[in-house]
Amino acid sequence: MVLRTSRVLAVLVATAVVSMTAACGGDEPAAAVDPEGDVKLTFVAYGGVGQEAMIKHYQEPYTKAHPNVTFTNTSPPDVAQVKAQVESGAVLWDVVATAPAAATQNCGTLFEPLDFSGVDKSNLAEGTIGKCYIGNFINASPFAYRTDAFPDPSKAPKSIKDFFDVQNFPGQRGILTNLQNGILEYPLLADGVEPDALYPLDVDRSLKKLNTIRKVTTFAPNVGALQQAVGAKQVDMFLLADARLVPLMDEGADITVVWDVTVASINCFAVPKGSPKKVVAERFLSTVVSPEAVAGISEALGTAPVNLAAKPNLSENAKKVEVYGDANTGKTVLQDVQWYADNFNEVTAKLTNWLAG
Repeated sequence: MVLRTSRVLAVLVATAVVSMTAACGGDEPAAAVDPEGDVKLTFVAYGGVGQEAMIKHYQEPYTKAHPNVTFTNTSPPDVAQVKAQVESGAVLWDVVATAPAAATQNCGTLFEPLDFSGVDKSNLAEGTIGKCYIGNFINASPFAYRTDAFPDPSKAPKSIKDFFDVQNFPGQRGILTNLQNGILEYPLLADGVEPDALYPLDVDRSLKKLNTIRKVTTFAPNVGALQQAVGAKQVDMFLLADARLVPLMDEGADITVVWDVTVASINCFAVPKGSPKKVVAERFLSTVVSPEAVAGISEALGTAPVNLAAKPNLSENAKKVEVYGDANTGKTVLQDVQWYADNFNEVTAKLTNWLAG
């Protein structure tokens, strides 16, 4: 697949959202399945190496311990698609990767309330468990660039402000349109907002700053698309998730990470409202925060663990993108889940309109 740049990709994303939200209906939800019988869970994440790691470290151990449970994997996840399924009464997904804010704002309407009272929370990072979600890892989207695009370190970008400085640092930018990857925070940080003063986000100011680089930016709709663009040398500098930087480095890509201010977020799973397999999904999800599962994911993807009892043995490349590790000599901003929970739908609509504009 060849990536098209900003406006074309944005229109495709916006069109997809509109088409998916158009579905509606009044069908009765399917009857709950027997949790002790044979159950196949439809698991929806972001594809690629990330989902492969989830299969290995979440699904395979669970299936081994619970032979009656199997998984069907698909991607990508989308709240609009969840809404279409819920409103039509035809819920096909059982476990969905999403933002904690999306699960919280739509708790009880699009996503099921979940009972994780039996989960040991003593070593979990704050915000790992919500009423309608459970976190699985903390991922960061650091500012990085292809080293061959800026081979002279003295003339290479050194701060997030440089990402928005098209005069002194020419080249194609790459940004993920997912709110979890800092598309709204980074423009404000570059515009002089202090990290501890980001929230509440000034969305209009952020979009105004994004306008200054719009013509030289590829707005990628998912992590796989931006990963491909980096690998194909279609972008020179980018804000890409750590879980996709590691495989690029493993494949030989020469990438320099700029540790200035880095935006990080908790990734989570939720269960669409009306899933007839809620009980089974809930039981499965209670295992994704175990020290073993968390360590395995961190080792595979370079993400930060949500369970502090996990002791991942990171590769050299994973250490290079470890947001809470020694490599990070800058500051880290963990997204404000509650602010996004209060504003997720409105902010999503505003960003989608901007991308399509």
